[in-house]
Amino acid sequence: MSRGKLYGIGVGPGDPELLTLKAKRIIESSPVLAKPVKKPGEESTAFTIIKPVVDLSKVEVIDLLFGMTGDNADYWEFGRKAGDQVIEHLSQGKDVTLITLGDVSIYSTFMYLEQYVRSKGYETEIIPGIPAFCGGAAKARVPLTLGDQCLAVVPSAKDNPMLEEALEKFDNVVVMKAGKSVEKVLDILESKGYGPGCVTVVSNVGMPDEYVGPADTGRTYGYFTTLIVKKNFEKGC
Repeated sequence: MSRGKLYGIGVGPGDPELLTLKAKRIIESSPVLAKPVKKPGEESTAFTIIKPVVDLSKVEVIDLLFGMTGDNADYWEFGRKAGDQVIEHLSQGKDVTLITLGDVSIYSTFMYLEQYVRSKGYETEIIPGIPAFCGGAAKARVPLTLGDQCLAVVPSAKDNPMLEEALEKFDNVVVMKAGKSVEKVLDILESKGYGPGCVTVVSNVGMPDEYVGPADTGRTYGYFTTLIVKKNFEKGC
């Protein structure tokens, strides 16, 4: 019996219409779709995004458990356990698609699983999606880079020693998963002589509670919040 193939698919930042045609075709033609969740029975944001535009009538949907502990060793273990679950289907000749928000190559748990599955001799393929910060920049109508400027992408402001260094050295900084760190970023910028006008908040892009606008410390932001910091843009920064 031939082995199935594992596909990692980025579904984009939130708007179902930003799912690529290739991603839609592969999801609909694969027998099994896997959605990562933090706990059993939890709804998957990536799955919610694709449901309106993808025909899943002939697709078996399974959950893969990926806790968000912040520990890299834990993520490798989650990847191994989820990989064994996926391999059960691949060994039966069934292709499996695993969906993830944004793009698969940017802070995605899929990459832990993919390396494990590939090490067991199974074929894999990655289908790129629109990264959240690119979708957010388009919504905000701000360029991520201009001319010979550089761009840094920092995964989280919370307890990340690289944040201040990035804000010091780079013209443009994207801070992902920054919902609880807006005030911290503003404080660092102020200490370096930059005002809040340098920061654009993009939160839950493409979702019903989307917010795109200036940083407001009085607002509560969710997990899917990205800050776009532009130190030398024309907006008076």
